[in-house]
Amino acid sequence: MTDPYGYYDFSDNDSDDNFSDHANDPLSVLQQYWGYSAFRPVQLDIIQSILDGNDTIGLMPTGGGKSITFQVPAMILPGLTIVLTPLISLMKDQVDNLARHGIKAAYLHAGMSRIEADYAFERCRQGRVKLLYIAPERLSSERFLSQLQTWQTSLIVVDEAHCISQWGYDFRPSYLKIANLREYLPDIPVLALTATATPEVVDDIAEKLGMSHPKRFSLSFSRDNISFLVRNTNEKFSKLLDILNATQGSSIVYTRSRRRTADIADQLNSAGIKALFYHAGLEAHEKALRQDAWQNGEARVMVATTAFGMGIDKADVRLVVHYDIPTTLEEYYQEAGRAGRDGEPSLAVMIVSKHDKATLAKRLAQAFPEKEFIRKTYDEICRFLSLPMGEGFGAIFDFKPAVMCAKYNMPEPLVMSAIGILARSGYFDYVDELDIEAQIMILLRRDELYHLSLNDTEDAVLNYLLRHYGGLFTDFVFINEPIIARECGITPQTLYELLCKWRNQHVIAYIPRRHTPIINFTTNRCPSDKLSFPKEVYEYRRDAMKHRIEAVKQFAFDDSACRVARMLAYFGEQKPADCGKCDTCRALRLSTTPKFDTTAFEQQLDRFFSMIEPCQWLDTRSLQPHFPRNFSEVTAHIQQMIADGRLLAKGHLISKC
Repeated sequence: MTDPYGYYDFSDNDSDDNFSDHANDPLSVLQQYWGYSAFRPVQLDIIQSILDGNDTIGLMPTGGGKSITFQVPAMILPGLTIVLTPLISLMKDQVDNLARHGIKAAYLHAGMSRIEADYAFERCRQGRVKLLYIAPERLSSERFLSQLQTWQTSLIVVDEAHCISQWGYDFRPSYLKIANLREYLPDIPVLALTATATPEVVDDIAEKLGMSHPKRFSLSFSRDNISFLVRNTNEKFSKLLDILNATQGSSIVYTRSRRRTADIADQLNSAGIKALFYHAGLEAHEKALRQDAWQNGEARVMVATTAFGMGIDKADVRLVVHYDIPTTLEEYYQEAGRAGRDGEPSLAVMIVSKHDKATLAKRLAQAFPEKEFIRKTYDEICRFLSLPMGEGFGAIFDFKPAVMCAKYNMPEPLVMSAIGILARSGYFDYVDELDIEAQIMILLRRDELYHLSLNDTEDAVLNYLLRHYGGLFTDFVFINEPIIARECGITPQTLYELLCKWRNQHVIAYIPRRHTPIINFTTNRCPSDKLSFPKEVYEYRRDAMKHRIEAVKQFAFDDSACRVARMLAYFGEQKPADCGKCDTCRALRLSTTPKFDTTAFEQQLDRFFSMIEPCQWLDTRSLQPHFPRNFSEVTAHIQQMIADGRLLAKGHLISKC
């Protein structure tokens, strides 16, 4: 039996039969599990390359259907598919979605307890899952590597593969450990997937993953249904209101400040536009409520940081606005690409001001603080965690940077950049998105529960758990504590105390909810003056960021050429054609359109009337072939002539008498 959270009952009726009851051709698998009648472009090419045993690289823009390219072959190939991804939240979403399609999956990441990991390992050993999602940090674990050798593995998938490249905009040193995985599984094909990568990054991905003549497949980065516009103003909120009032449909507004998400949403609501806000600092259940409300159309606009979007599958987003200028074209393209996934006309608008060039320069300085500041940050982290010199290897700590910054009076943005550089230099791993719901498993047999002495509240809670959550007797199951407390008429604190009581009585195993970032030391603490920062981590990446910032500045502030063609050239497309829809293309078209000559038009109109009987009606639609480039001006002038009394009108028909 499969519970709704992706965990599985290992009772006798839980067999592997559903892994082999379909035909071994990709289309049959697609139809059986996802209900689709055909693949999207490039998907089948990638799948067939994998089934042929080839190392493969797939470049598929946001919304292109990356997941299908490895989930379908995972259901055809024997054994396990291992998927490496940097986002814990995305792992959870993927496992939940697969469970809804009847596909068994699990995940492993550094924030899991040992008992949680044990269950995941056991499921893999027994062949009870087809896909295992893991964070790259797991590849440093000797325990994981020893368990790996007991599994039958058929495919390795590297999602967000640009993270392995030192030239990628989101390089993560933990990704470099993926190449070590190939030493344990040398004959297993590897699929690397990314939505945005320059040719230089793609070559680096192949090299870092030790790929042998990989097959490469890509979709064009062109999104013909999206019009990319830039609006330059010093009154950004007024411009945002203008844009929203001139458009319809579901919208996302991206900003880089958590506080600004709430401020903008409040202002939009005051202006009569229903809006919600979303950022990584919200509680998990609050994120889910807001996401669902927006998905269901209860709010038109989601004002969000970049934390919103991964795993969001809303096809009818008509508008994506960047209120703050993005730092890279890669992140801009990914976020803007969340518009118009249904193929209908949509808008991506970047609002910029004269101050934004200085803003980009400030971000560069903030992303790469002075090395002495980085060393100081390392010392303060160790002091905050009471980590003695020469110790710490393998230690995992709950770590709240904001608390440390307040305690030691340090600037949080610079500290967060220093933490990233220290992590990339190999001194520790830092996971800041950890937000894991509570989990329980019932340790007693069902008949033993009836002998418990329970009060009314305890009885209500137990009955709610048994009615709403499956698999509780055989595995850990995620539970939503705020909803349980509300439905049972108690406070969350009362529920927490009750679950702790049952845990102490060995009625249940209970893992409370965790939402604290963690830091995992990969080396012992050393004197900060001994720290070294490789050029690949500091100087080279600073230069690469400078190059990306220049590309953004050119995209946003240079109005001399098509914005989309410039962006496609950045991503390596050869001689891309002008899109014809961005604001620069529109301006160029207007500048080359001959000025409408009203006198010449009225003379031409007289000639048309002379060709018909006096006082007969002329259909204005018949004029369009004669004035294709400025027909809107023709109709506007005809309306003016009607208003002046020089023409009579009846629908599309006009007459002079």
